[in-house]
Amino acid sequence: MELEFGGGFPTHDSHPLHHLKRSCKTLSTGIAWSMATLTLWLLFSATTAVAGNLHNIVIYAERLADGLYGYRMAGHIVRQPDGTQTDITNHYVTSTATIPGPTIILDEGDVAEIELLHQFDPHTPFQEHVSLHVHGVHYDRESDGTLKYINLYKDESAVPHLSYTYRWDAAPGTAGTWPYHDHNMESHNGAEDRGLFGALIVRSASEARQAKAGNNRSPNIAKDYVFYLGDDAFWAMEIDNATGKQTALGTNPPLTAQRNTNVRFHLIALGTNFHQFELPKYQWTDPGTRNTINRKVLGPLEKHVFTVKATHSSRYQDTAFASRLLGMQGDFIVTR
Repeated sequence: MELEFGGGFPTHDSHPLHHLKRSCKTLSTGIAWSMATLTLWLLFSATTAVAGNLHNIVIYAERLADGLYGYRMAGHIVRQPDGTQTDITNHYVTSTATIPGPTIILDEGDVAEIELLHQFDPHTPFQEHVSLHVHGVHYDRESDGTLKYINLYKDESAVPHLSYTYRWDAAPGTAGTWPYHDHNMESHNGAEDRGLFGALIVRSASEARQAKAGNNRSPNIAKDYVFYLGDDAFWAMEIDNATGKQTALGTNPPLTAQRNTNVRFHLIALGTNFHQFELPKYQWTDPGTRNTINRKVLGPLEKHVFTVKATHSSRYQDTAFASRLLGMQGDFIVTR
C-alpha cells in the first residue's frame, strides 16, 4: 500500500525504511504547514469577526462644589467599520460634571479613543494632573493613566491647557462592568474618593447582537442602575434603555421601576471599606454560579452585576456595620 501526501514518496530509493522516514518527514511537514495555515485562518477569522466600532469620546474633568470633582461628557461619536457614524452625545448629561461620571458602553471588539481635558476654574487654575485609569479592558503603556512614578515611563495625564488621549480596546473576553477613575491628581492614588470615577460596560458579542437587533438597546432590560458603593454613601447613575438616556441620581437616591420589568444592578465598590449589599425580599443568581443569593459582600474595586424582575417595592441597603451607621440605603419603588 502506498501512502500519498503532497505528491507521494520519491521512487529513486527502494529501501522500505528510507521510504518510511521520508514519508513521515513529508507528512510531518505537510501537517505543520496545514496547522500553520489553519491557525492563521482562525486568527484572521477571529479578528474579522470581532472587528467593531471606533468610539471617539471627549471628557472634561471639572471642579464641583464642596471640594468635589467630576467627569463630564463633551462628545461621543461612534464610527462603524463601513464608514457611517452616529453621534450619541445626547445620551449623557452634558450640562455639568456628574458623580459618578458618564457610563461608557462598548461592545466586544470596539475601541475607544478618549480625549481628557483639564477644565478646572481657569481663573484659579490648579496644576494637578488628572487622568483616566481603567480596569478590565486592554490598553498599551501610553494609556495606563498613571504617573511616571508608577509606570516608569511618563506622566499620562491631562494638565491645564494640555489634553491627553487614551485608547481602550474592548477585546474578546473583556465583557463585563469595569470601573475607571483618576489616578494622578494630587498624589499617585488620584482623586477617585473626591468624585473622579465612572463605569465602563462592555457588552458581550452575543448581547451586542441582540442589542443591535433591538435598536441598540440592552435586550430585555428596562433600566440599568450603575452603583458605586463609597465609604459613606451610594452614588448612582440610571440608564433608561428605551432611550439610552443617562441620569445621575446623586447619593442614596430613590430608584423607580415599572412593575414586571427587568432591571439590572451594576455594583462597584469604591474606597477602602468592605460592603454588604442587600435588596430585601429579592433573590438573584450569583453570576458564574448556580447559586441563588440575596446579599453580596464586595471589597474595594470589586464588582457584582445582577438582574431582577421588579415585582414589589423594597429598600436597597449596605448592611455592613459602618455603612449601616452612615445610613447607606435608599428606596426601590415599583410602580404600575
